[in-house]
Amino acid sequence: MTKLNLRPSPGYILIEPLEAETKTSSGIYLPENSSEKPQKGKIIAVGPSAFQDGQKIESPAKINEVVFYKKWGGNEVKIGGKDYLFVKFEDILATEA
Repeated sequence: MTKLNLRPSPGYILIEPLEAETKTSSGIYLPENSSEKPQKGKIIAVGPSAFQDGQKIESPAKINEVVFYKKWGGNEVKIGGKDYLFVKFEDILATEA
């Protein structure tokens, strides 16, 4: 993994999306063009807490945790030839245990 020297804005998390599954649970291999966007990724950087309506909003996850995020949330960016995603704290649905 490349060390990125980025600090997301308050309320945002930088995620490195994990590769989409190319094989179904029953063992069928999917062609590359039929796979959907991944909704799972590893947290690379976390921005500071955000404030909304006077309430402090903390990050729901930490660096190096694997998270599931909303399918249509976030902003895609390409840094050093790799794809990353900036998502809001509220776009994180769950962390992998």
